[in-house]
This record gives sequence, structure tokens and C-alpha cells, in this order.
Amino acid sequence: MATSTYFSKFDHLNEQNLLENIIIESIRIYGHDVFYLPRTMANLDELLGEDSLSKFDDAYPIEMDIKNVDGFEGEGAFISRFGLEVRQQITFSLARSVWASMGLSDVPKEGDLIYFPLTKKLFEIQFVVSEAVFYQAGTLQTYDIQCELFEYSDEDLDTGINAIDAIEESEAYVQTF
Repeated sequence: MATSTYFSKFDHLNEQNLLENIIIESIRIYGHDVFYLPRTMANLDELLGEDSLSKFDDAYPIEMDIKNVDGFEGEGAFISRFGLEVRQQITFSLARSVWASMGLSDVPKEGDLIYFPLTKKLFEIQFVVSEAVFYQAGTLQTYDIQCELFEYSDEDLDTGINAIDAIEESEAYVQTF
């Protein structure tokens, strides 16, 4: 049995644009307004590939949908040899064209943060799935962004948004003499 000859999945942009617009509209209806915080490297350690002096100076509002609607995923709270650890994971879905209109980078980057106002928490991007829905109608419409609860470790948060900047004030280790 052959596929339908009445629908061209790869040649007609009208169907691809229609599907993309439907996805964007559904994210705007059922999604959440979050803030995307790109990481600015201040002192990159080439050997270990980490930056202990990262800064987050900008926060861009963007709409994202939550893929795991049953609650946070991950291992949850457990006791390890280093004490109590909380590992909450969440997966956001983001329309590619909305991301491209922001003009930040080609794709969302691992290590950047997403502030979710509903929970008042920061999530660090662990992995970006670029082919979550595999070429539906011949194109890719979304990114799936897998995130984990951010563990603050003396990063500089100066976004100009009080709710985000307050995280640095509450989590920073300050000793007064």
C-alpha cells in the first residue's frame, strides 16, 4: 500500500507552515511564560570545561510548553553520601520559529537557565532534543529542552528582574565579620 499522492510532505510549505502555526498557537494557549537566561562565561577552565564565575545578565521572556504534565521527573529527593539531594527534572517544548525570532543562537544551549515563575525556580538546560517529533510534515517544528533543578554555586544573577535576582541573594553564601 502506498502513501497518498494528494499530500506532498516535503515540497509544499503551506502544510508545513500550517502545522507550525498550530503548534505555536497551542503553546501560547497551554504553555507558560518563562524566562530564558543565557550563560556568559567569565573565566572558562579549558581543562575541566567549566566556569565557576558564570554570569547571567539577561533574561528573555518566551513561551514554552511543559511535556511532563504529571509533575517533576527525575530521582526526586534522596540521601547520597554527600547529604540530601533533590533532583527534579522537567522537559519544556519550544517552537523553533519562536526561538529563531529571538536571535540569540542557533539552538538553546546546555548550561543556560530557564526561570519558571510558577514554581519560582531556576532550571539548568541539560540537553536539547532537536528531533523530538521526527520530521512531521517534512520539517522540524520544536525543540524539547530537558532541564534539571539548578544548584546555585556563586554565579552572578543580574537580570533586572527582581524575582530572579532574589535567588542569588537568598542562595549566596555571605559571611559578615
